Amino acid sequence: MHQALYRKYRPTVFDDVSGQEHITSILRYEALHGSVSHAYLFAGSRGTGKTTCAKILAKVVNCLDPIDGNPCNECENCLAIDSGTATDVVEMDAATNTGVDYIRDLRDSVMYTPAMLKKRVYIIDEAHMLSDSAFNALLKTIEEPPEHVLYIFATTEPHKIPATIISRCQRFEFRRISISDLSERLMYIASEEGIDLSEEGSALIAKTAQGGMRDAISLMELCAGSHRHISAELVNEILGTSPYEKMCDVAAAIANKNYAMIFKIINDIVISSKDLLVFFSDLTSFYRDMTVQKSSGTSDYLDLSQQEYKRLCEVSAMFDMATLLYHSRLIDEAYTNMMRNPTGKRLTAELTLMKMCDSKLSTSTDALLARITALENKLALISKGVTSIEDSPKQAEKKPVSTEPKDATRVKSVKQEIKQAPIQPIAVRVDNWNEIIAKVGESDHAVESFLKSCKCTFNEADGIYRVVSAHKLMATMLDSPKNKRVLFDAMVCCEMDIDSPEQIKISFEDNKVQSSDLDEF
Repeated sequence: MHQALYRKYRPTVFDDVSGQEHITSILRYEALHGSVSHAYLFAGSRGTGKTTCAKILAKVVNCLDPIDGNPCNECENCLAIDSGTATDVVEMDAATNTGVDYIRDLRDSVMYTPAMLKKRVYIIDEAHMLSDSAFNALLKTIEEPPEHVLYIFATTEPHKIPATIISRCQRFEFRRISISDLSERLMYIASEEGIDLSEEGSALIAKTAQGGMRDAISLMELCAGSHRHISAELVNEILGTSPYEKMCDVAAAIANKNYAMIFKIINDIVISSKDLLVFFSDLTSFYRDMTVQKSSGTSDYLDLSQQEYKRLCEVSAMFDMATLLYHSRLIDEAYTNMMRNPTGKRLTAELTLMKMCDSKLSTSTDALLARITALENKLALISKGVTSIEDSPKQAEKKPVSTEPKDATRVKSVKQEIKQAPIQPIAVRVDNWNEIIAKVGESDHAVESFLKSCKCTFNEADGIYRVVSAHKLMATMLDSPKNKRVLFDAMVCCEMDIDSPEQIKISFEDNKVQSSDLDEF
């Protein structure tokens, strides 16, 4: 008879529990030194190991030959608990037995000694479903239970548990399991079961599971039913999720107001019978990634590869923070509306993406804030006599690059000095570089974070501003027309002597920027 993989590979000792070392280490220590409490509360999201740890704890307190705080899984008591024949280990579902009568029967049975085991263990799953009367009936017996009784409450909603119960229990918070731990466990199970699972597919399944081991194993078993190589493409096809590159294309189409591309993307999803709710859920996650990247300028809080993060930086540079928050609100509202009205999913999705393309189509406060922010950025440039590249890109491209200094007298003197002493012009460090960086941060936090580790010098002979980065990746990111334009606009606002973005040169150098003795002084 087939057994689900998440049941077949359920851990039997604390050492096999993934991602909960902060809990299993304490439980092992208490079991090893005989200091097990009389009541525990295991709280956490689904599939993180609450019931598993409860069963292991029930075995280790009754094991005849425990090994370093773990059950031996070979003695008579361990085998009886595993097979479900041990009457002294009672596992009840509080979602089904919510009434006070059932709890009163449980309270009366507590007074009797165990039939065959050392301790009588009550595992109460989904404990938050018990009624207030049932909790009140448990108060006294939890506070002063007989020595042979152990209570273990497991819940996904600890805020619904009365404070009087929580104060009588030893509480443990089960964390969401990390993607790396989930992926490692999936690869182990796949090797044991002969499943052809790639590392990319494993990572994508782990990311979709959102920290739940049971969900991750179930999704892998679902993908394995195709009897094909489980790649990232197959996972996206079976689970109906969208590739990360597709999310980047959607965001780019929104930024460029490419309505044809938006309608095509929605049409492809509908034709392929994928769920638009899943698509909008993926879009929500992508906008969260853009918000984190734009506000923090780092990938530490994102589960992305280097290539995905590079693409994310390119796309997020197309939006300001006010627009991202406005779009996130629209996506959230659309998701709720599609949940309420499944028959109108396509229309809701298309109208929402159209509103995201043009904030003028909405009169909400967030839309007005996005429009005001865009106007403020344009007015700041217009006041300096500069037109935004978004308004007239062709004009910006055609604008000639001035390589000659404006002061003819100074040019003449420089030439005379060069004739007298054949010394190369010295690059002078830009004094108000920090002011320029702060100005960049008003429009793009990502570019601001890149520039903080850079040095900037100006060579008066050729009129070139050289920005030198100690990190090759940052130099590559900065050396794009979009980011150079952001830097150029900031320099204009700071009244720098610059006429075109072409006067900005981005380079990479391991050593520090060389400067004159006068600069150091």
